[in-house]
Amino acid sequence: MTMRLRLTLLLLCVLALTGCLTAQQVKEVDICVYGGSSAGVIAGYTARKMNKSVLVIEPGKRLGGLTSGGLGYTDIGNKYAITGLSRDFYRRIGKHYGKFEQWIFEPGVAERTFQQYIQEGDVEVLYEHRITAAKKENGRVTEIQLESSTGGTPKHAVIRAKMFIDCSYEGDLLAKAGISYTVGREANVQYGETYNGVQLLNKHQFVDGIDPYKVPGKPESGLLWGISPGPLEPRGSGDKKVQAYNFRICLSNDPANRIPITRPEDYDSTRYELLLRLVLRRKPGDLRDMLKIDHMPNHKTDINNNGAFSTDMIGMNYDYPEADYATREKITKAHELYNKGLLYFIGHDPRMPEHLRKEMLQWGYPKDEYPESDHWSPQMYVREARRMVGAYVMTQANCQGKEVVKDGVGMAAYTMDSHNCQRIVVDGMVKNEGDVQIGGFGPYPIAYRSIIPKAEDCKNVLVPVCLSASHIAYGSIRMEPVFMVLGQSAAAAASLAIDNNQPVQDVNVAKLQELLRTRPLATEATAEILVDNDDAAHVTKTGDWKKETRGAYGPSVLVAESGGAKSVRFTPEVLRSGSYRIYTYVPKHAGLSSRTSIRVSEDGKSTRSVSYTAASVQVQGQTSGEWVSLGDVQLTKGGHAYVEITNEGADGTVVADAVLFIPLEQL
Repeated sequence: MTMRLRLTLLLLCVLALTGCLTAQQVKEVDICVYGGSSAGVIAGYTARKMNKSVLVIEPGKRLGGLTSGGLGYTDIGNKYAITGLSRDFYRRIGKHYGKFEQWIFEPGVAERTFQQYIQEGDVEVLYEHRITAAKKENGRVTEIQLESSTGGTPKHAVIRAKMFIDCSYEGDLLAKAGISYTVGREANVQYGETYNGVQLLNKHQFVDGIDPYKVPGKPESGLLWGISPGPLEPRGSGDKKVQAYNFRICLSNDPANRIPITRPEDYDSTRYELLLRLVLRRKPGDLRDMLKIDHMPNHKTDINNNGAFSTDMIGMNYDYPEADYATREKITKAHELYNKGLLYFIGHDPRMPEHLRKEMLQWGYPKDEYPESDHWSPQMYVREARRMVGAYVMTQANCQGKEVVKDGVGMAAYTMDSHNCQRIVVDGMVKNEGDVQIGGFGPYPIAYRSIIPKAEDCKNVLVPVCLSASHIAYGSIRMEPVFMVLGQSAAAAASLAIDNNQPVQDVNVAKLQELLRTRPLATEATAEILVDNDDAAHVTKTGDWKKETRGAYGPSVLVAESGGAKSVRFTPEVLRSGSYRIYTYVPKHAGLSSRTSIRVSEDGKSTRSVSYTAASVQVQGQTSGEWVSLGDVQLTKGGHAYVEITNEGADGTVVADAVLFIPLEQL
C-alpha cells in the first residue's frame, strides 16, 4: 500500500468519524430558548404548551436567573402589569407559603417552583452549555454552535431550530446572530429624553465633604479605591458606561441555619475606606444606612444596594457585556469577593462602630441555600448589558405615557431606575454619578416590535430580556416579572410564526394579543376574570367617588368617604360557567374604614352581604395593596352576577379598585 493511499484512507476514516460525532451532537427542535433565566423557563413552558418541541439551554447549573438567585423582594411596580404565567408564578409561590399570592420568597423556593414548570411542561433543559457561534442563511438563524461551560465535549454541539429566543441577560445569541445592539447610555438628544446619559443626582449619593484622596487633602497621594479619575461630562451626554452590578445577598440570622461570614480570598480592607469616611460623617444607627436588608421568610434576607457606598461595585463592569466567557468569570468573581469582603469588613474591621459590627455578626450564609455554589448565589445581578436596537425602541416617552404603542404584548410599571455608573471627583469631593429614580406613571404597554429585530437583521429570533429600549426606559422595563411576561409573549409569537411559516416581523399581533388574553396560562384552563374600576363597560358608579392614581391597581382607584349612599358595581363578563372565588384589591390608604361592606349577587337579583376589615389587610413588599377574599360564587355564562362595593356603615375611606374572579380549579 502506497503512502498516498494510506493517507487517503486515514483522511476518509477521520472524516467518517467526525461526521458520526457531529450527527450524534446535533439536535433539532422547533424552538430553541437560550438562557434559563425566569424568562427562559416561562418561554420554554409556553412553547411546550403550544405543542412545539423545545430546548432550553442554560450555561450554568441553576434555573430562574435572578428570581431564584436572591432577588426575593420582587420589584413589582404595579401588580396590574403582571399577567399570565408570570402572575401564576407568584401565585404558586403563594401556595407554598399558604397565601393567594406571595412576592417575597426564598431563593430555593423560587428555584423549585421553576422546576415545576419544567416538569409539568416536559421541557428539556441542557445545562452547562453556552453559545460560541450562530449560522445564518437568508436572514434566518439556522443553527447555533455550543461548547461545554465546564470544558470537555458538549452533549450537543449544534442546535438547529425554526425559531430562537434569546433569554440571556447578556444578549449573547442576538450578538452572535449579527443583530443590532447597543451598550451604555444614549445621549438625551438621541430619543428626545431628559433622564438618559450622564446624571448627577442626589439618590445613593455621598454627602458633601467626603475627601476622595488616600491622604485627605492631598491629591498627589492618589485616589481611594473605586474612584475614577475621569471628569464629569455634561448632563445628558451619552457614553458606554454600564450601571453597576451587585449580588442580591441571602443571609440567615437563624443560628441553626447560619454559616459565619469569614474573610474571603483577595480581601483588601482599603477597598472600603470610603465607607469608613462616610460612616464617620453620617454616624448611622444601624446597617440600613449601607445595606438594604429586606426580610424573607424563615429568617432570611434579600440584601440590595443602599446609600452612597454599598453592594454595588460601581464602575467595575464596563467590559462585561461584550467580554469573552473567561473575562466575564473574572468580573463576576471580583464582584462576589467585593460583596463578601464588604460583609466581612462591616462585621470585623475594628474601625467600624461596635454596634454595626455586632449587628452584622448576627448574620451568616444560609446552610440550606445554594449548596451547589458554597451557599452564595451563582447569579450576579446583571442589571443591564447589551440592548437590542430592534424594530421599535422603547423610550422615556413610552414610560411616561406620552407615546402609547398599539402592539403591546406585556406591560411595565416600575420607576425608571438606573443605578450609578461611575464614582468620580467633583469639586474636590467624591460623588456617584448615574443613579436615576423617576416614577409617578402608571402601567404602560411594551411593543411587540421591541422584542423582535429589524427585518434586515434577522427573521426568526425574539429577544424578551435584552429587548430594544433606551437605557432609561430599560431601567423601568428590566424587572423579573416583566421578563417572564415577555418570555411567554415571545414563545407564543414564535409558535404562531412556525404555524404560519412566517418571519417574526409578520406575526399577526392582534391574534397574538388575543391568544395571550384568552390563554393566560398557555393552556385551555378557564381564564380568570378581572374587572378593574377603569373598565367603563363593566363598572357602574353611584354617588360621589374620587379617582386617584397613587397606589392604584392599574391606572386608578375610586375613593369615597362616609355620608350619602355610594357604591361601585363590578359586573364580570362570564365566558365559561363554573365555580369561582372572588377577590377585591385593597390598596394602602390613610384612614381606611375599619370595615367595608360589599354585596355579592350570583344572578343579578338576590344578594348576600360580605365585608372585610382594614385590620385584615396586610400589605407586604413593593406593592400598593393586597387581594382580599370575598368567598366563592357559582357563575353562569352570560349571567348577570356582580360585586358591589358600598360605603354602608363606613367610618372612614372606602376604596373600589378591582375585583377578580378566579376559577376554583386554579386554587
